Amino acid sequence: MTISGNGRKPIITIQDMTKVYVMGKHEVHALSGVSLEIYEGEFVSIMGPSGSGKSTLMNMLGALDQPTSGTYLLDNTDVSLLSDDELADIRNQKIGFVFQNFNLLSRTPALQQVELPLVYSGKGQRNQRARAALEKVGLGDRIHHKPSELSGGQQQRVAIARALVNEPAIILADEPTGNLDSKSGTEVMQIFQKLNNEQGITVLFVTHDPWIARHTRRVIALADGKVVRDEVIEKPLVAGETKRPSDTALN
Repeated sequence: MTISGNGRKPIITIQDMTKVYVMGKHEVHALSGVSLEIYEGEFVSIMGPSGSGKSTLMNMLGALDQPTSGTYLLDNTDVSLLSDDELADIRNQKIGFVFQNFNLLSRTPALQQVELPLVYSGKGQRNQRARAALEKVGLGDRIHHKPSELSGGQQQRVAIARALVNEPAIILADEPTGNLDSKSGTEVMQIFQKLNNEQGITVLFVTHDPWIARHTRRVIALADGKVVRDEVIEKPLVAGETKRPSDTALN
């Protein structure tokens, strides 16, 4: 299926991307000629079973690794041609990351956790920017709490605030609800939907969960390193408004 941008420009363009890992005498083709476009303001989920290539694709989109061949344009910048230092700059300035395991520093209060990307980028007004980001995710009253003093859902919200603080062009979220209970997962999904709907932030979700995918606006499914499905969700679920059915009903 061809996805139209409806007049919006693509923020990500991938053309014939491959990734081959050499394992001794064997080659593992993690990506095999993936081509796709992601448009500004989209909310996209990337799905696939273990070994499908979704984690490899996320690493490519996040400029964490380089493709074996093919091109990757991020906001008109050819990422596949950048040096390691240039890749680090791209990651810090244009991409916000949210991971399943939160990746927070155990002894650092929330405010300082969120300030870290600003320190790396050399931006000023770090305290004010970090406070604003934490307030945006509903943690304005938890800015001095360490991870051990926060619930799992609150820790993930700190991670989301950290991803937002540099005002990135895109947020990449790798199984962001995977370690959360149902209530906390719903709250986190509500935040992502609000960021996308109200602020137009482009969000890419990697998930194995069809229920989570139904809350996004587009689903890209991978199998054996190839895109096997790319479709628009005409009526995405609104987080918190529909009770999750049993797992058997999702298949």
